[in-house]
Amino acid sequence: MDVDDPHPQTHSPTTISDPQLRFEARKALVWSLVVVLVGTAIYMAQALLVVFGGMVFAAIIDGGARLLGKVVPLGRGARISIVLFFGVLFAAWVAFFAGTQLAEQAAQFPSIIEEQGVRVINWLEEQGFAINADSMSGIVQQAAGGVGQLTRAVGGLIGGVTTLLLILILGIYIALEPRLYERGVAWMLPDNSRESFLEMAGKMAHALRRLMFGRLVGMVFEGLLTWAALALYGVPLAALLGLLTGLLAFIPNIGAVISGLLMVLVGFSGGTDMALYCLGVYLVVQTFDGYVVIPMIAKKTVDLAPALVLAMQLILGILFGIIGLALADPLVAMFKVMLEHRSERAGKGTPDGFLDAETPA
Repeated sequence: MDVDDPHPQTHSPTTISDPQLRFEARKALVWSLVVVLVGTAIYMAQALLVVFGGMVFAAIIDGGARLLGKVVPLGRGARISIVLFFGVLFAAWVAFFAGTQLAEQAAQFPSIIEEQGVRVINWLEEQGFAINADSMSGIVQQAAGGVGQLTRAVGGLIGGVTTLLLILILGIYIALEPRLYERGVAWMLPDNSRESFLEMAGKMAHALRRLMFGRLVGMVFEGLLTWAALALYGVPLAALLGLLTGLLAFIPNIGAVISGLLMVLVGFSGGTDMALYCLGVYLVVQTFDGYVVIPMIAKKTVDLAPALVLAMQLILGILFGIIGLALADPLVAMFKVMLEHRSERAGKGTPDGFLDAETPA
C-alpha cells in the first residue's frame, strides 16, 4: 500500500475490535458448531455405531496380536494374519463340523416350545383354570403375530449380516494401521489439543483391549462350562445351549438372563428335576463368573457400574437393536476413560484444548 495514500485501508465492518465481544462471539460460534455436530451425530448414529463396532473388533484383533507377540517374535502384520487365520478357522469349524449337529438341535426348539405350552395349559386346567375356546383363539392369534414378527426378524437378519460384514472389514483395516487413523483425527484438531487427544486415545485403546480380552475369557468359560455341565446330565441341546450361552455372554446382564431362560425351558422337556438342574447350572456358572472370573479381570480392565451398563443397554437396544446391546458396554467404558482423562488433566492444571476459546485480554 502506498504510504502517501490519503485513504488508508481500515478494518472490515465484520471485524469485532472489542476483545470481550470477540471472546463472546467465539464462544457462541463454538457452541453453534457443537449443536450442529450433535445433530449430525444423531442423524448418522447408526453409521457411527457401526464404525465404533469396527473399532471394538480392531481392539480384539490388536489384543490378540499383542498377546501373540509375547510368545512369537514376528512382525505386527504377520501376527495379525495369524489371529485372523485362527478366527476364520474357528468360524469354518463351527460352520462345517458343528453346523450340522447344531442345526439339528436348533430344529428341535419349536417342538419343545409347543410341548411345554401344552404342558402349561394342562397344568392350568388341573389347578382349576378354565381354558376356553376364546382364550385359545387369542393364543393362536398371538402366535400368528409372533410368526409375522419372526418373518420381519429374518428379513432384518440380512441387514444384520451386512452390518456385521462392514464391522469386520472396518476392524481389519483399523487393526492394520491404527496410528494412521489416530494421526488423521489429531491432525484435524488444534495444535494445543493434539497431545491430549493422542494420550486419551492411547488410554482408550488400552482399556478397550483389556475389556474385550476379559469379555472373550468370560464367553469361553461360560460356554464350555455350560456345555459340559448340561451334557453330563444328559440335557437335550447341550451343545447348542453352550454355544448360545457363550455368545450371549458378550452382552452383560441381558445375555445371561436370555441364556438362563433358554436352559430352563429346554430342561422342562425332561421333567421338573432336569429343569431344576438346568437352573442350578445357570446359577453356578453366573455366580462363579460374576464373583470370581469378572472381578479378577476387572482389576486390569475398566470397572463399570452394572446399573449404568444396563441403562445404556436398554437405551441403545431400543434405538439400534442388537448392535446397540452388544456395543453398550464398550461405549460406556470409553466415555468413562475420556472423563477420567479430562479430570486428571484438570487436576494437574493442564487444559485439554478441546473447545477452548481464547480468553479476553
